Amino acid sequence: MDWVITLNKALDYIEDSLLEDINCSQIAKHVYISNAHLQRSFFCLTGLTINEYVRNRRLTLAGHDLSVQKRNVIDIAMKYGYETPESFSKAFKRFHNVTPAQAKRNGVNLKSYNRLTVKIIMEGGSVMDYRIEQKDKFKVVVKVKSFKEVNFDLDESANEVPTSWDEYYAQGLHEIVAPVLGVCGEVNPNTKMFRYGIGNFDVDVPNKPIDFEVWTIPAHTWAVFKCIGAMPEAFEKIWKRVYSEWLPQANYELVPSYDFEYYTEGDEGSPDYISELWIPVKEKQ
Repeated sequence: MDWVITLNKALDYIEDSLLEDINCSQIAKHVYISNAHLQRSFFCLTGLTINEYVRNRRLTLAGHDLSVQKRNVIDIAMKYGYETPESFSKAFKRFHNVTPAQAKRNGVNLKSYNRLTVKIIMEGGSVMDYRIEQKDKFKVVVKVKSFKEVNFDLDESANEVPTSWDEYYAQGLHEIVAPVLGVCGEVNPNTKMFRYGIGNFDVDVPNKPIDFEVWTIPAHTWAVFKCIGAMPEAFEKIWKRVYSEWLPQANYELVPSYDFEYYTEGDEGSPDYISELWIPVKEKQ
């Protein structure tokens, strides 16, 4: 259950830092996992981005300060990281359905979002098809797009990564480089950007287009998961199962590096479509 312990340590750190200017890089560094895996696992298990969770917790505490302690609205706005009383009031009303001034009145109902604790409950067996593979370093040819990691929130990438596939086909790039791979790179801690590439293995593209990039994927041990179902929903489901079912009991832990999706021939919208998710791992010490 090391993975569960790691996520709960991240939640402890968030709770202890609600009055500070925290970001996902700090949280991930504190619990020794990558930005990408922290954000993805948190969303898969809770249905919230880290940004949404932090905002809900701060607004819950702000409501308590206003209703019980009758604190000044400007002071509360500054305390919980809002630059102006107006931005705080807008967020507060959206969450509580009342204004900060109304929250100070007796008898006003407020909402509360309690601190999360991650627990994995095993309920009956379910099969996950996976294998462990050793693979030397290899090269891929990919059309790359960068995505901004805005305030450690996944909203932008969740919406735009599927759009990049639509654009790939719309531009006719599939006729130049068959798109059998979707490769996700790490978040750059300096720019808060991560890069996602669509393409193929280098050996299968003899004439490389100049607007494509060649990436070298390091040698790793890979956990390879069979994924059945229409895209992109099937990959969303398999990621959730990896974090909630496989990692808590596996003798492996994640490695911060590239991970990638492998697409076979066939109808990607079919419920029987087969693809694979490749995740770099190492054995637990």
